Amino acid sequence: MGDLESDFNLKIVLVSFKQCLNEKEEVLLDPYLAGWRGLVRFLNSLGTIFSFISKDLVTKVQILECLRSSPQQEHYLSLQSMVAYEVGHQLVDLQRRSRHPDSGCRTVLRLHRALRWLQLFLEGLRTSPEDASTATLCTDSYNASLAAYHPWVIRQAVSVAFCALPSRKAFLEAMNVGSPEQAVEMLGEALPFIEHVYSVSQKLYAEHALLDLP
Repeated sequence: MGDLESDFNLKIVLVSFKQCLNEKEEVLLDPYLAGWRGLVRFLNSLGTIFSFISKDLVTKVQILECLRSSPQQEHYLSLQSMVAYEVGHQLVDLQRRSRHPDSGCRTVLRLHRALRWLQLFLEGLRTSPEDASTATLCTDSYNASLAAYHPWVIRQAVSVAFCALPSRKAFLEAMNVGSPEQAVEMLGEALPFIEHVYSVSQKLYAEHALLDLP
C-alpha cells in the first residue's frame, strides 16, 4: 500500500463528493464510488482496526461498479435513475432478501449509512479538543448511525476494536494535508460536501420508503 498511500490526500477525497451532485441535485454514481474508494484507502491507512468495515465497503463498491458496467448501466448513472429503474421494475426486495439480494438500492443504502458514521466521526475529530478520546468519538458516531443496524455481537466487537484506535493527532496527520491544525481547517471546508450528498440521498430514500431495506 506504500506507493498508493504516498499520494493520498483526504481533502481530495472529500471534495470529490462535491462532484457527486449535478445541477439537478442528482447524486452521480461514478464520483460517489470514487469518493468511497478514497475513504476506504483512508481507513486502510490507519491499519487493520477498520478492516472489518472496509472489507464490507469494498464489496459494496464492487457490486455497484458491476452495475455501472452492466448492459443496464444507463439506469445507474445516478441514485435517482437507479431508484426509479429498480423500484419501477420491482428489482428491490422490500420485505426480506430473496430474489434481489444485491440490488443497487440495498447496496447504496449500506454505503449511505456508513457515510453518516464517517461524517459524524470526522466532524467529531474536527470539533474536539486535542486530548479527546478517538475511541469515544468513534463509538458515539457509530452508536448514532450504524449500531442500530448491527446485531449485538457485531456491536460488541466494534466497541472493543475502537479501544485500539490511534490518537486524534495521528488521525489528523493520516489525512496528509499538513499539520493537525490544517487538517481541522480542511475538514471544516470539505465535510459540508459529504453532508449535502448524504442529505439528498436520505431524502430520496425516504420519499420511496427505502430506508429500511432488509
